[in-house]
Amino acid sequence: MLERLNQAMEHIEGRLGQRIDAAEAARIALTSEYHFRRMFSALAGMPLTEYIRRRRLTFAGAEVLAGERTLLEIAVRYGYSSGEAFARAFRAMHGVGPGEARRTGAALRSQPRMSFHLVVEGSGSMRYRIVEKEEFRVVGKKARVPLVHEGMNPAIAEFIRGIGQETVRRIAELSDQEPEGVVSVSDNLADSRAEGTELDYYHAVVTGGAVPEDLDALVVPAGAWAVFENSGPFPQALQYLWRDVFTQWFSSNPYRSRPGPEILRTRVSQDAGQAEAELWIPVERTAV
Repeated sequence: MLERLNQAMEHIEGRLGQRIDAAEAARIALTSEYHFRRMFSALAGMPLTEYIRRRRLTFAGAEVLAGERTLLEIAVRYGYSSGEAFARAFRAMHGVGPGEARRTGAALRSQPRMSFHLVVEGSGSMRYRIVEKEEFRVVGKKARVPLVHEGMNPAIAEFIRGIGQETVRRIAELSDQEPEGVVSVSDNLADSRAEGTELDYYHAVVTGGAVPEDLDALVVPAGAWAVFENSGPFPQALQYLWRDVFTQWFSSNPYRSRPGPEILRTRVSQDAGQAEAELWIPVERTAV
């Protein structure tokens, strides 16, 4: 898997001055574009599009200082439709505009080229099971919220507080299958999974029953799910579980993620310091 990811990175590196097709890079990595973007973001700590942008601006910076091409030629070469757009992106990364950088020989920033290597860290194991589920519905209350990678998500906390205990009780009574009880459901996330991008958040249950008119519903097609369990400090243990699934489990098992909601069942201690979690990720098996 890592060898194929590095081949995909070679493909991207050789096309920084051309149009880069993420689907072709995913094909080289022997996976879907959806999973390739998810894996890259988890392993690299930034979205694929952001990495490509930074690598292009690294090369553009060298060409600006070299002075062999006009600034507009450099802008077009690295995918910008105008000199103004290029200047804004250049300043955002390097802290100085391209014209000033050329005149003064300013110090610029560089995005290193990435490659992936296996690092063995301890001998811990991840508990998981594969569950096949028929079509079901997620039923509850929905809000559009920003993505937060670490710590509490204030928008989600405020949304849940505003639902009301009676509504939560009615939602809980609709639960009739795994994962049982009220769950947190994340859907319709941006491909980049960048901090601050928005997602659909459901405070809901999983059910095959009828949907009350005053509640929101999401129909989820039949398919396979990888189910992971862990416990630890809240909310860090939950967020680290997501990270470990995409940085460790997928690279070691013959599965890849597929489009669909991610479901988290959580039981928090009375002092809110510890939590037990069960994370459901939609998956499909890959060829061995």
